[in-house]
Formats: sequence, C-alpha cells, structure tokens
Amino acid sequence: MKAMLLAAGRGERLRPLTDSLPKPLLPLGDTSLIEIHLAALARAGFKEAVINLRYLGHLIEARLGDGARYGIAIAYSKETQELETGGGVKQALPLLGGEPFALVNADVHTDFDLALLREPLPKGALGRLVLADNPSHHPEGDFGLQQDGLLTDQPPRLTYTGLATLHPDLLAQEPATAFKLKQALAPAIASRRLHGRHHPGHWQDIGAPARYARLQFLLAGGGRLV
Repeated sequence: MKAMLLAAGRGERLRPLTDSLPKPLLPLGDTSLIEIHLAALARAGFKEAVINLRYLGHLIEARLGDGARYGIAIAYSKETQELETGGGVKQALPLLGGEPFALVNADVHTDFDLALLREPLPKGALGRLVLADNPSHHPEGDFGLQQDGLLTDQPPRLTYTGLATLHPDLLAQEPATAFKLKQALAPAIASRRLHGRHHPGHWQDIGAPARYARLQFLLAGGGRLV
C-alpha cells in the first residue's frame, strides 16, 4: 500500500511564519511535521509515498529528496494551481495506483498508529476515516460514527483527523478541478460505503499560531500530549 501526504497548502493563518517556509516544514525541535510523518510511515511498513506540492513546494522537495534517508521512496505530484484537498488527491491518483492508499494531512500531529491505515477496507467500502474527539476550536465536529463503524452526517459528531484509508474509486466521478475532499465523502456516506474509527489519543492540527505554539510546548516536555 502507498501513502499520500497532503502538503500543498498556503498556511494563510500561520503567516508570517509561512511567508518563507511551507507549513509542513515548520520546525518542531530539530525536525518538522512532514518528516515526523515520513518516519512514522516507514515504521508502519509503508515503502512508497506521494506528496503533493504547490506553495513553496521546491523547499519541501529540496529537504526531503527521494526519501531514502527516511526509508521511504517519495514521488511528487506538483500542482500548478490551487486544487484543494480533493483535487490534489485526484491529480495524484496515477501515482498512487488502483489500490486503496493511506492519506495523511501533513499539518497534523498524532500518536495514532499509522500501521492501522494498512488494514483492508470492508468489502465494498470506499474509505475509512480516523476521527478524534472534538477540539475546542471545532466543537461541532464533522461526522457521526455508528456502532457498526459506518459514518453518518448526523450528530453527535467527531472531528476528522486528516488520516484515512481511501479507495481510488471514491474520486472516480469527481472532476479534475479544485474541490474539497468532503465533496466526495458525502455521496459515499449516503450510500453507506464510508467507514470510520475513533482515535481517543493525542491528535492536533497546527492550523493557527496558538495551536502550533502549544504543540511546540508539549513536544518540548511542557505537558502531556493527551
């Protein structure tokens, strides 16, 4: 199974930090979020990863190279215009192949075991999303999770972590233009072909300066990650 890392975003809310550095390369100690993910993917048994690039993508490619030092071969999907999450994955499908793949948003930090993304999808399923308890900045959540593991759009909702296992067919009917991944998820939920799993442990995104600063503090030993 291959993995895809979403790393093309501008990181507008993190300016001025992202004026000269792409969000996935923001420092965390002596490394960066995207390098943490690559190391975790390699430990989880992934051998190949696809990374989409746009904003300051040349800096990401220069830092990561072919992935050899992380133990994982990297291919790059270079975007010439903003494609959002769904459009970025759609463009990368030829590099990902025809089998299910793991999807990881490069601007989150978690203790979730990425090896679980390698578990086969249920028969007929188009994907399985990892959900976390709702953080204070997103109290309404994104998706409901039924006892049978199926996702629903009904409350109570949990928050999508940016981690998933997806089948390429999920995006088969979507246009090769900019669109959010959630656009493709809605019909899969309606047809009962999208599953989920709850991760009760540590998960945090760095979409705002305060959350990035908090993660730096925690990783420096300033508190518990969970």
